[in-house]
Amino acid sequence: MPIQHIIDDTRVPAFLWTPINEVESGAIDQIRNVANLPFVFDHVAIMPDVHQGFGATIGSVMATEDVVVPSSVGVDIGCGMCALKTPFDVDKVKAILPAIKHSIERSIPTGFNQHKDAVNMNWSGYDEIKGHKFLEKARAQMGTLGGGNHFIEISTDENNAVWVMLHSGSRHIGLQVANEFIAIAKGIMKDDNIKLSDPQLAYLQMDWNEGKEYLKMAQWCQSYAMENRKTMMGLVLKDLVHALGKTDTNPFDMKDMVNCHHNYVELERHFERDVYVTRKGAIRVNDGELAIIPGSMGTASFIVKGKGNVPSFRSASHGAGRKMSRKAAKKAFTMEDFKKQMDGILCTDSPSVLDEIPGAYKSIEQVMQYQVDLVEPIHTLHQLLCIKGVD
Repeated sequence: MPIQHIIDDTRVPAFLWTPINEVESGAIDQIRNVANLPFVFDHVAIMPDVHQGFGATIGSVMATEDVVVPSSVGVDIGCGMCALKTPFDVDKVKAILPAIKHSIERSIPTGFNQHKDAVNMNWSGYDEIKGHKFLEKARAQMGTLGGGNHFIEISTDENNAVWVMLHSGSRHIGLQVANEFIAIAKGIMKDDNIKLSDPQLAYLQMDWNEGKEYLKMAQWCQSYAMENRKTMMGLVLKDLVHALGKTDTNPFDMKDMVNCHHNYVELERHFERDVYVTRKGAIRVNDGELAIIPGSMGTASFIVKGKGNVPSFRSASHGAGRKMSRKAAKKAFTMEDFKKQMDGILCTDSPSVLDEIPGAYKSIEQVMQYQVDLVEPIHTLHQLLCIKGVD
């Protein structure tokens, strides 16, 4: 299905992969604000899971040549997904799901919790920001889930193969870096008397020292987030091996793991120009590139292969996308609703995750229909177990 709507009364057009009547008015205002920025390159691409965010919408892709807007990257820099197919027997996994859940919850801190000691890892990236005030916390949070919509799932695909899939980002240090540089950008706008339709869209030029520092720190957070997911995957696999009584401690090849960001900035080549692409709630899907599009905690998720769609800046949605705010979801649903919607799935059922109820999200099947020109689903996953981030 091609582009559903084009907003063309802005400085650059905005291409929407969803009908305009399915986008809330606040998100449309944000799309217009971004499309009117003086430095946006060529056009803005809006994914079918679009919803209102902070400054820029969730589900937006923007390119610039010499500027980055920190809020268009997001406050969880490097947030994303990883997934790996395992060789485990589905019936054996199902038989011990409660034990697996208990083991994972002991191995991987969630919410605001962290490891007492830094976990072992093969990543040398710490040296790049030696002396940073949040470095020690980052060490302790490597291999931790966080809260909100972050999760760890054990799922099965259309062939009954068992998968591990998880969603997390750069933890506290990514949030602090984002907030710090959003504030710096706002300060520069104020000092230079630069007026914007939304102050949250304050920007940094890449030839400014502040811009260079932000890019350095954002890319560090992205590499940290990638390693954080890889570390957690290793911990989950270790727990699965132990719970199933396997003697082979490494029955899988981690190089087959799909690990992708959906909140990040990257220098890429588009329309014969080198541009900084910020994807906020969107994944990169070059032709043949594998990525992950999750539904809600009670609906299907997809391993997809990219089609390299040019107008989308070779992008696709990062998930189903919320159709109501967290506050609205907590008012609209009860824990009884939660249990009904999560029937058949072993899950975290604390009232603190009520706002993650599947009914608070858009239909992932509809979202996938809107982006058939962006990706091809190659595996459909359904949860057996879903662990959400709580303290």
